[in-house]
Amino acid sequence: MNKEKKNSIGSNILHLFYSTALSSILNAAALIVLASYLQSNHYGVFSVALAFAMIMGYFTDAGLSDITLREGSKPKVKLQELISSYVKMRLALLVATFFIGFSFIHMFNSSNGELIRTAYYLIIPMVTGVALQSIGTTFYQLIEKMQYYGLIRMVSSFCLVTAMVIGMGLQLNPLIMCALYGFSYLTAGIFGLILVMKDVSIRFSYPFHKGLFKNLGSFTLGGLLFVLLPHIGPIILEKTIPIAAVGLFAVAYRIPQALQQIPFIVAGAYYPVLFRSFQNQNLERHLDHRITQTKIMSLVGMMMVLPFFYLSEYVIKVLFGTEWLGAAFPLKVLSLMLLLQSINIALADGLTTMEKQNFRTFIQFVTVIVGVGMYITLSLSYGVIGAAITGVAIEVLALLGFWLCSPNRWVLFKKSLFPYLSYFFAGLLLMEWLETFHAILALSLHSILVLLLPLLDTELRRKITVYTQHWILKYKQGRVPKHSGGVGNGPSKANGS
Repeated sequence: MNKEKKNSIGSNILHLFYSTALSSILNAAALIVLASYLQSNHYGVFSVALAFAMIMGYFTDAGLSDITLREGSKPKVKLQELISSYVKMRLALLVATFFIGFSFIHMFNSSNGELIRTAYYLIIPMVTGVALQSIGTTFYQLIEKMQYYGLIRMVSSFCLVTAMVIGMGLQLNPLIMCALYGFSYLTAGIFGLILVMKDVSIRFSYPFHKGLFKNLGSFTLGGLLFVLLPHIGPIILEKTIPIAAVGLFAVAYRIPQALQQIPFIVAGAYYPVLFRSFQNQNLERHLDHRITQTKIMSLVGMMMVLPFFYLSEYVIKVLFGTEWLGAAFPLKVLSLMLLLQSINIALADGLTTMEKQNFRTFIQFVTVIVGVGMYITLSLSYGVIGAAITGVAIEVLALLGFWLCSPNRWVLFKKSLFPYLSYFFAGLLLMEWLETFHAILALSLHSILVLLLPLLDTELRRKITVYTQHWILKYKQGRVPKHSGGVGNGPSKANGS
């Protein structure tokens, strides 16, 4: 399969769009089912255990996925050796993660037997499944065949919803529900590994690809900090506010956290292309891709913010019920994270693909340290609202840091960051005044303003027009043209797609 023609950026975005949309909807449905089934106390314990599971899941990767993409973008790489080496390291890290992770959980939560039991039931199958799924998604991202990447994620989400519905129907206790949650990930992970093994030979006898050790420490720390950021909230809040309040914060936070997968649609399609552009010393194309990616991800983030910002109370009431209305205002505040995270992903990926991972790691380290302090201080003073404000403040700090460390920062600022952010927040201030009359009106008008933005941006409008004409031509011809480009460069620049 690796010898087949790669998909274009546009094709990969399309494949990631429908798969991410479906998996995000299913994941959100699973959380809704679980929240409606569990009491706030049980859901708070589950949220803390889930935070540990996601952090441990990252330790089974330790930045290897990004390094594998980097090494795979180099000329004359032996794909079988690279993937086999990647699998060897993932399995070793999985064993080490379980030993260190559970030692940590016992050390700091020895008095909380319920949390420890929940952690075992959830973490063992879930973390194993996450590791196996990541092997599959990384492989298909590397060869730029995102339809298989998406398939693995859709299978995972389908298994998750099915498990939650069955558990709720059988009225299983919270511990068994946590186990079902974890085993749904494991099932999809096994499926993903089988899929990969059909396309590439994985053998422990292959020579080890030593390039996986290059800058491993920086990638490991940077990736850990990236994963840690969205999960330090529940872990710290469990010590500073009542567990029922942690449940409220978790409900509000899970919605933007689940929807964060949507901007990864664009990021996932651009990531291997950015690596390849830089490795081939095509810096102009790399910068062009970064600017276009930032614009597109900003637009995606804006459209995700709007319904949750203006209709947060309605969303909570419909999805979770009136007993969860305490999460409505935190959701309104936290919805702004969706725009900030979208931009941060684009800026941070630009640094990584230019071999400036150390800068990315440093910014993430600073934001984690500041975030811990703010979560403690603001949650003690203002409870759940203070925690929500902290979540947004962390993303603002990260955005400033990634931008300051970016080469061509002023080009990025003038062509994407300043015009897009100022346009959106000016509209937000105006619509907040209109919202006092009717939230639906404010939402509708602001959505129209955001949808007009690509038309007002001459450069982006031109690229969209070229890309649309290319796909119309493809449809009329009934075949894929020999030269297919992505949104960032049009059909005449096939090497960039």
